[in-house]
Amino acid sequence: MKTDLIRAIDVHLVSMPVAGGLTDATRKVEEIGFLIVRVHTQQGREGIGVTYHEVGGEATRELIIRNMVPRLLGRDPLQTEALWWEFFHYLRGVGRKGLMYCALSAIDIALWDLKGKFFDLPLYRLLGGNKTAVPVYASGGWTSYDDDQLVAEMGSIVDRGFKALKFKVGVEAGQNINRDVVRVRKVREAIGPDIKILVDANNCFDAATAVQLANRIRDYDITLFEEPVFADDIPGLSRFRRGTDIPLATGEHEYTKFGVRDLLLNEAADIVQADGARAGGYTEMLKIAALTQAWNVKFAPHAMENIHLNLMAALPNGFMLERLLMFEDLTQSVFKNPPVPVDGMMHVPDLPGLGLNLDMDFIRSEGR
Repeated sequence: MKTDLIRAIDVHLVSMPVAGGLTDATRKVEEIGFLIVRVHTQQGREGIGVTYHEVGGEATRELIIRNMVPRLLGRDPLQTEALWWEFFHYLRGVGRKGLMYCALSAIDIALWDLKGKFFDLPLYRLLGGNKTAVPVYASGGWTSYDDDQLVAEMGSIVDRGFKALKFKVGVEAGQNINRDVVRVRKVREAIGPDIKILVDANNCFDAATAVQLANRIRDYDITLFEEPVFADDIPGLSRFRRGTDIPLATGEHEYTKFGVRDLLLNEAADIVQADGARAGGYTEMLKIAALTQAWNVKFAPHAMENIHLNLMAALPNGFMLERLLMFEDLTQSVFKNPPVPVDGMMHVPDLPGLGLNLDMDFIRSEGR
């Protein structure tokens, strides 16, 4: 089989403003975006990878262009494991988490997309999976919404066919759990008993307060409680897990298998939410998935549902994908005809690699 080497790499930034800003318990979101990597080979193949461009996208792009591209040109894109470890050691002095791993994630995802195209297989088949559809939940419900806005958005999610939804708790910066309890009750009453409710505190509580809230809303049949305390407060996560029977979800802010290992060793997660666009791409997400299987916990990657779709279709313990409502317009603009949820399921495209095609007209006109 003839080797096809990397010829060139392009990096694009695209973004969209968030009208009026959306606020959770700990921050306001005013702009969202993607950093897009395109890896070109000598034989004309192209692999695409994506990470976030909300804060720091410009720095991530410079890291890729200045420090990673020169080491990738002329290399075999199938050597994903070797290249991952090379960059892990090469960049270890400037980042064990954060932007360095966002950069590596985007590159690695593009290499895996190329791998599927090289063998003319969707990645889920290349990874040994056989599922062609994966459950997905819709995520919105910001703390900046009043109660009527929250209930209306959650109702619209159900009307679109979703079987599960997630909204924010931690109103008034986490200082009024009485209001959180009322909002959870109103949503449950509005959507009925058959739709899964997930709640997300976005790191805002201490463990004791989070346990109080969890135990006051448990009768509303809560599927999971996400990031009740600061993401790095592993002892606090463990205390929360011991204090309630609502499943604890966390991990979107962990980077690499080592962070997830520590969550699992400390019994600090029932559902692991590592994000392939941050945690190290498919190469690292496969190891993270293996850890979750070894600990017999569920795996539900954070956001980037189109990037995670093939991975989840290959995993026996994959729980649900997450579709962030605020990213829908951007996703629809960046990709040509990307998969969309149908009756609460995402269907895997019968196309090589990730099965995604970029709309370069939009990217060139709107991006940088």
